[in-house]
Amino acid sequence: MSSEVQTGPDPVRVRGKVERGGRPRLSYPVVLLLIAAALLLLSLARVVTDTQSLTDARQWGSALGLAVPIGLAGLGGLWSERSGVINIGLEGMMMLGMFGAGWIGWQYGPWPAVLAGVIGGVLGALVHAVATVTFGVDHIVSGVAINILALGVVQFLAHLWFGEGTEASRQGGNDKQSPRMDPLGEMNVPGVSGWLADIEEQNLFFVSDTAGVLGALVSRVSWLTVIAVLLFFATWFLLWRTSFGLRLRSCGENPVATESLGVNVYLYKYLAVLISGALAGLGGAYLAVFIRMYQDGQTGGRGFLGLATMIFGNWRPGGVAVGAGLFGFMDALQIRGGGDTVHAILLLFAVLLAVVAVWQMVRARRLTLAAGFNAGLAVLLFAWWAATDTMPGELVTASPYLTTLVVLTLFSQRLRVPRAIGRPYRRGQST
Repeated sequence: MSSEVQTGPDPVRVRGKVERGGRPRLSYPVVLLLIAAALLLLSLARVVTDTQSLTDARQWGSALGLAVPIGLAGLGGLWSERSGVINIGLEGMMMLGMFGAGWIGWQYGPWPAVLAGVIGGVLGALVHAVATVTFGVDHIVSGVAINILALGVVQFLAHLWFGEGTEASRQGGNDKQSPRMDPLGEMNVPGVSGWLADIEEQNLFFVSDTAGVLGALVSRVSWLTVIAVLLFFATWFLLWRTSFGLRLRSCGENPVATESLGVNVYLYKYLAVLISGALAGLGGAYLAVFIRMYQDGQTGGRGFLGLATMIFGNWRPGGVAVGAGLFGFMDALQIRGGGDTVHAILLLFAVLLAVVAVWQMVRARRLTLAAGFNAGLAVLLFAWWAATDTMPGELVTASPYLTTLVVLTLFSQRLRVPRAIGRPYRRGQST
């Protein structure tokens, strides 16, 4: 197969340099500069608001842990939708993965639990693949059905296998949860974690803040978190640096043209959806291993947040990782920081929106509607921050979901959806 598949006016290249309309990608120096600017904003917000938890290593460690299942769900959605199959059944696949991990984990340990979680997610994905790829069922309908079916299945099996009178019930299980499993263990980087902790304690502007954030990456990190990070790199390499990835992505752009080049489109769609389910199931297994049991309702909509990170990330692994980190950070804030910390984020968001508004005006050389909207929103958030001292508990709890809405609204104009996503495909069709 050639190194380029034509899918209309915009090419999809195997090296991934151009995605649409010649829009350049961010270079590594620019990415590093953006990261430094974000750390500087966090440092300034910490000093102005006197909210130490903004850059605390424990806060960021919690955020990293909460971001992993969201990121895995988003990565799963990326695999499926890059092949042209919409997968809103990620939440259900996470449920199946979490249940499988909880069921196997209390009997055989955490690593077999991880494998069981992956298998649970694959089983849910197989149902979705058969319905959408083979029988042409509407992708949205199938995804909703997977979510509903998975919820019923795990609740029924929990009652059957963990309920009163079972061996699991005599070891602490019940209709809503499995018995506890052994802990998986954590990773620390010798020397580096202690050194960064010492720098953080010195309370130096920017330096200690950076040490706090970096410390979360090298101290008490779950092995599943390390695996998740490797999976992001593996996804990027496979989908954007190999002929396999080129073929899979071309199935989501123009399956008819891809078929004409001898590619088995059905096979690639099946593989993509099954990998999607495996990643979502791994996200569910992570939750089970994290709390050391299956617990009813523990997924808590993280599959849907994963879809949001996929859209925010423009169907790219790096964007998904950034989105998952953002939502994980907001989730950790409302769990660990409370109203005062979330209140400090208002100032941070106000500054970010003001910067975005200025950049949009400079780029367009005039006051655009989007720039005016962002500037107005920045003023309102700043006024809200200045007029209050804390956030109501209800808004603190809803902050991750409000962040999702705001982020998707701001970035919706830069999205590049796979062209053939959600469209029915039949082998041999001409259009």
